[in-house]
Amino acid sequence: MPAITLPDGSVRQFDGATTGTAVAAAIGPGLARAAVAMSLNGKLVDLSTVIDEDAALRFITRKDDIVLEMIRHDTAHVLAEAVQALWPGTQVTIGPSIKDGFYYDFFRNQPFTPEDFEAIEAKMREIIAANAPFEREEWDRDAAIAFFEEKGERFKAELIRDLPESETISIYRQGAWLDLCRGPHMRGTGDIGTAFKLMKVAGAYWRGDHRNPMLTRIYGTAWRDQKELDAYLHQLEEAEKRDHRRIGREMDLFHIQEEAVGQIFWHAKGWRLYTVLQDYMRRLQTRHGYQEVRTPQLVDRALWEASGHWDKYREHMFIATVEDEEKTLALKPMNCPCHVQIFRHGLRSYRELPLRMAEFGACHRYEPSGALHGIMRVRGFTQDDAHIFCTEEQIASETASFVAMLDEVYRDLGFENFRVKFSDRPEARAGDDETWDKSEKALKEACALAGVSFETNPGEGAFYGPKLEFVLTDAIGRDWQCGTLQVDFILPERLDASYIGEDSARHRPVMLHRAILGSFERFIGILIEQFAGRFPLWLAPTQVVVASIVTDAEPYAQDVAEKLRRAGLQVEVDGRNEKINAKIREHSLARVPVILVVGRREAEEGKVAMRRLGGSAQEILGLEDAVRLLGDEARAPDMRRLQG
Repeated sequence: MPAITLPDGSVRQFDGATTGTAVAAAIGPGLARAAVAMSLNGKLVDLSTVIDEDAALRFITRKDDIVLEMIRHDTAHVLAEAVQALWPGTQVTIGPSIKDGFYYDFFRNQPFTPEDFEAIEAKMREIIAANAPFEREEWDRDAAIAFFEEKGERFKAELIRDLPESETISIYRQGAWLDLCRGPHMRGTGDIGTAFKLMKVAGAYWRGDHRNPMLTRIYGTAWRDQKELDAYLHQLEEAEKRDHRRIGREMDLFHIQEEAVGQIFWHAKGWRLYTVLQDYMRRLQTRHGYQEVRTPQLVDRALWEASGHWDKYREHMFIATVEDEEKTLALKPMNCPCHVQIFRHGLRSYRELPLRMAEFGACHRYEPSGALHGIMRVRGFTQDDAHIFCTEEQIASETASFVAMLDEVYRDLGFENFRVKFSDRPEARAGDDETWDKSEKALKEACALAGVSFETNPGEGAFYGPKLEFVLTDAIGRDWQCGTLQVDFILPERLDASYIGEDSARHRPVMLHRAILGSFERFIGILIEQFAGRFPLWLAPTQVVVASIVTDAEPYAQDVAEKLRRAGLQVEVDGRNEKINAKIREHSLARVPVILVVGRREAEEGKVAMRRLGGSAQEILGLEDAVRLLGDEARAPDMRRLQG
């Protein structure tokens, strides 16, 4: 007689084995209609799953966020059925749900194109309208292989052969069509709804190996209702308008070319933006007690082997061989082992702790060319990296201090809120369970002290310790994981870092790895898209353009520009023989925050006509008033707080 405990604490008794479908019906017809899956003892399963012992049960409805993954998974199955119905002989491979959607990979002599989408979507709607139930079956391994081979589905047969012997072979049917799948699924195809859209096609090698056949991957998106789908499509439109690559070209910030794949050529305006951001971070770190250091780019593999990074990151490292010294060097992919070397240089005392060591460290990591994306994902980048060497007792206070600093930075850069994920021990990791228990407990206690609430991100910690991931939401609702804080008991042990304690004995420091921006390159890409290139005055690469109406006003325009430069502003003068409206339009398209228009009258009266980006009105100001006003506005937020 299984006893079913529900989320409200109530218990339902059943005379024998039952299913989620039966339990929902026993509770009430409303729940029976709404429930599409269930969480059984914390595991997501089909409603038809048999329950034959006491269990904790929670029903999943379309209101639950987790249902989105199920909708997308089920839609992928419907896509595969539709394709095979329209083009018999097409082989199916895999079709998972992904962030914001799903895809399915197909093998066919003639690749699919977006022109095929209309027919596929129409067929998918037919399948959904039929509301065929998803039915799970367990098959004998050999029988499953034979079945798919007989159908000509060699990719499915290969997948089954490669599954561990202990793996249950589960097949899901939807009407007459079936697929190899672990599940779970909703009740039937009708639960998907019609808020889906096929988005694009791409090539993909079978199992990601270029030696294998090329497949056609069809991407789609699926949501709970049309309102959610429309909002997502609008977000994509906005994202295209804000694409940092296009805006970077229009504002003349940077470019990338084949002779330096994955690395950035910063133009003068882009480098101005970069250095303003770096100077801001440097000032904040200094005020928060960080010592800035600089470590080598090329480091002997022996250090990476000792730290454990050689085994973990070797495939992402750029290697240089020094033949006459018989040495193998690696361009550093991260800074932490080098910072430990500075800590180890000389005798350290507990009185020096916490020691906060920061570096704007240039790092290089190999990324496949297909994964590169503008300045968001590159091979050469600079981290706003720092490591705090401290005692166990100082972990909590240092975490609280870091979170306060991170919050200040994000607010200054236009992000009012962030979410925090707690990433615990990964499957492949260094150190024993006792060390991980200690480090995870310490980080959770630190979060409590700092007032940080978090969601758990299971198994996603660094190989040397648990971490907090700080996730920003931008102006159009996209999430960006930027800042991190990691608690590390392992690297100081591996690299033999120690300090002399109050008891005159040697002790291991704890190492807190932390970053706020992550990398300057990626964060600048995020900022470009956050502001759509319309930066606040203090960040803008060109802050003011002084545009003359007539040639006679050119000397005065130069005088205005010089006074603004003395006030610390980045200024350009446009004295071209062009109509003033054309100049205003051009500099507005270039996203210059302020245009000062000057003609004969302004020159005679010592005034300027000020236009703000996005506004049509102009304000007449005396030159000294304009310089003072813009000088104040152009101060970085931290400087404004200090100077009042």
